[in-house]
Amino acid sequence: MKKKNLLKEIVAKKKESIILAKQNLPEQDLKNKLAGLSPTRGFLSAINKPRQIALIAEIKRASPSKGMMREDFNLGEIARAYQDSGVQAISVLTEENYFQGNISYLEEVRSVTGLPILRKDFIIEPYQIYESRYFGADAVLLIADLLSKEKLIELITEAAQLGLEALVEVHTEKELKKIIGLKVALPGADSQAKKGSDRGQTKKLVDFAIGINNRDLNTLEVDFKTTERLFPLVPKDRIAVVESGIKSHQDVLFLKILGVNAVLVGETFMEAQDIGKRVQDLMGW
Repeated sequence: MKKKNLLKEIVAKKKESIILAKQNLPEQDLKNKLAGLSPTRGFLSAINKPRQIALIAEIKRASPSKGMMREDFNLGEIARAYQDSGVQAISVLTEENYFQGNISYLEEVRSVTGLPILRKDFIIEPYQIYESRYFGADAVLLIADLLSKEKLIELITEAAQLGLEALVEVHTEKELKKIIGLKVALPGADSQAKKGSDRGQTKKLVDFAIGINNRDLNTLEVDFKTTERLFPLVPKDRIAVVESGIKSHQDVLFLKILGVNAVLVGETFMEAQDIGKRVQDLMGW
């Protein structure tokens, strides 16, 4: 496998997985199951705390760059260790072929913690949004490199209508520019017009967090300078999350001083014998 083709390979496999998922649970049947679910937990409000940097702690069993990271993989124990350590949210990697994840992980984690849960996967179509809501996510990761502006708006809108929030991830200035001006609006509850002119409609703008990923998903290389380049370009009123390459308390302090709202950390914790202690050491809590 050529590293530069990794992202394309993952997405090709993902498309196959979605076809199989739809055969097992057709889209309309899945949508019908969404009625009556318990309310989602506020992801954006959890990671946007004044004068502190929040932690989204990730659960993932393996990755293409590291292989299997945690043989002793007890979802419940890991989720409880995160909650007991004071993290603000939990990210659950559900991609099966390259990260050894599973959509059912969302349900299991949700059953043992009251924290908001981010589904981290390669989300490319609405079916995965409905799936995320059904299995227990409160927010979804969307990768700007994979999605056009139109598709991003469609997926963020579908998510918002189900009570899900979004973290939109970028790695380059071009991707950041693509999402900074993105306006996602939902018709207000008092809107009467269903189609045609939207004159007179009350619209609610949908907020989403911007994730800066220091890892190039095509080559898997990590460069902390990605954050140094991109963060100054993020509008001050947007929630900013930094992902990948965060290994020390000094890294966290640097990002806090920059003004970053939250960090997303996985490998550092997954490789630790004592997850709780590693969280405390990294965050300085």
